[in-house]
Amino acid sequence: MDKPLKTPPPYPIASVDHALRAATILQMEGGATVSQIAERLGVARSTAHRVLAMLVYRDFAVQDEDRVYRAGPVLELAAHSQSLVSRLRAAALPHLHRVVDLLDETTNLTVRTGDTARFIASVECRQALRVGSREGMVFPAHRTTAGLLLLADLTDAELEEVYAPERYRDRPADRPELGRLRTELRRLRRNGFAVNKERSERGLVAVGVPVRDRDGTAVAGLSVSMPSVRYDPHRLQSLAATLAATAHALEKDLEKDLEKDPAEPTTSPF
Repeated sequence: MDKPLKTPPPYPIASVDHALRAATILQMEGGATVSQIAERLGVARSTAHRVLAMLVYRDFAVQDEDRVYRAGPVLELAAHSQSLVSRLRAAALPHLHRVVDLLDETTNLTVRTGDTARFIASVECRQALRVGSREGMVFPAHRTTAGLLLLADLTDAELEEVYAPERYRDRPADRPELGRLRTELRRLRRNGFAVNKERSERGLVAVGVPVRDRDGTAVAGLSVSMPSVRYDPHRLQSLAATLAATAHALEKDLEKDLEKDPAEPTTSPF
């Protein structure tokens, strides 16, 4: 089995984690109040206020006249921009919440940039033992459920470009074996979904499906993550069907959004 990724540090610093998560929320969602940040982080209002004050001081956040905090100049992605990422995230969040209501497992939306996959939205379930939010986190694409689904949409030539040997000259061990990867991607195309059993993180299983634009291009991956002790292979088809129906509903919402404002390119820049 591949070495697990994103192992929590042995001595985590809660204040740093709170600040990073708050910055991600502002970057992805565009704005939040002290109360909203406190609720999302699970901390007191006073703690959230101190975190946000430090983000403002370092230009990671700004506070407007309505006392709403927004992404500051240091953060490159403005959540109110009409980028495909922003549109995807805004359209997907209601659907992610519905999947959590149905399955009571953490649900994610992920995009691919080159050979990496970035979680742009994550809704945690309510169970005590659960997979935490991965929002804002980046993993190697070939090690994640959604990343594999998005790689499966590439041609052989495009896949070779993503994993060109010269890109890995300084890190050859990180480059996947393309023959094996192509075999796996062919299987994903046939199935229409992907299963990740402890490939990216020990003790975690994820199931995912692609989200496509109106031209049929996969622009994101929709996945559900759960502790491996709770994964039942007999439920796989049901999980995949629920995710596929959700992805289809999300695709319809994205198409309606683009019809209202067609200025944004409909093909994925990832």
